[in-house]
Amino acid sequence: MVNKPKKIPLRMCTGCGEMKPKKELVRVVKPKEGDILLDTTGRANGRGAYLCPCLSCLQQARKARRLEKAFSCKIPDEIYQRMEEALTDDE
Repeated sequence: MVNKPKKIPLRMCTGCGEMKPKKELVRVVKPKEGDILLDTTGRANGRGAYLCPCLSCLQQARKARRLEKAFSCKIPDEIYQRMEEALTDDE
């Protein structure tokens, strides 16, 4: 019996629109109650969207309001600033 290669889950970056393996992307989560935040574990409860771990993808998503469309709500500037700081800390 031949083992099938394990299927790698792909997700689309909301910034650049590229399909990439889920583990290479950062998840942005909107829990039922509370603010939108970066989920480094990828397991937090709530609605999720994915971004490449680079500042340019976050800026593209912000400019086109893709995260606001994904979560169906207005995202304040403070939350974007917090996400930018978190992404620059990781690099």
